[in-house]
Amino acid sequence: MAGENHRRRLRALVKRAGVRAAGDLSLVEQAFVHESYAKEHGGESNERMEFYGDSVLGSITAGWLYRHFPDEPEGQLTVRKAAIVNDAQLATTARRLGFSDLVQLGAGMRAAGGSDNTSILAAAFEAVVAALELTYGHEKARRFVTAEHIEQLDHAPDALLDAKTRLQHYAQEHLSATPTYREHSEGTPQEPKFRSEAIVNGKTLGTGRGASKKAAQQAAAEAALAALK
Repeated sequence: MAGENHRRRLRALVKRAGVRAAGDLSLVEQAFVHESYAKEHGGESNERMEFYGDSVLGSITAGWLYRHFPDEPEGQLTVRKAAIVNDAQLATTARRLGFSDLVQLGAGMRAAGGSDNTSILAAAFEAVVAALELTYGHEKARRFVTAEHIEQLDHAPDALLDAKTRLQHYAQEHLSATPTYREHSEGTPQEPKFRSEAIVNGKTLGTGRGASKKAAQQAAAEAALAALK
């Protein structure tokens, strides 16, 4: 994306957090720099910011759940939190917010479809949360996470189930079938990456990628559920 258009999109994103004057966008820009882009062009990637943003996101989510479900025990709150902060959910929000157009990728990663990669988009979301916290303060990060992610989700009990379980329930109830998964290794021993296909009645309904077979399967199941809606 061209420079000024890219920054305009970033300013619009920051406004969603309640920031009236974006000011210094350097950390917000860095939040979208994947390691593959940094290796090709120099500069820092979003990896450290992803680490920080993961903790901020977890804290904001825990606080929201504690206030909104006062009668639920710790175990149920833990399940709810995991359902909110998993990569598939974060990537869904990232896609809705246009992160696929904003993320900066190396040529090879972009050619391989990295702009729609669940892990890459989830990492970018976490990095953006970090950028908002570090640049504009905790309240702006909290507002962004709450309004743009948490409150957009279905918090009904069934929605707490992971994507593979939800796909299995749907397929067995409506299609009289049990989903199967086919994995493809795309990475290296040092940096493993996997692509998974969710197959129902012999038809591939969704594909997903992840750093582990489990993550790839969850992403594939999420894609299959979206295709069935």
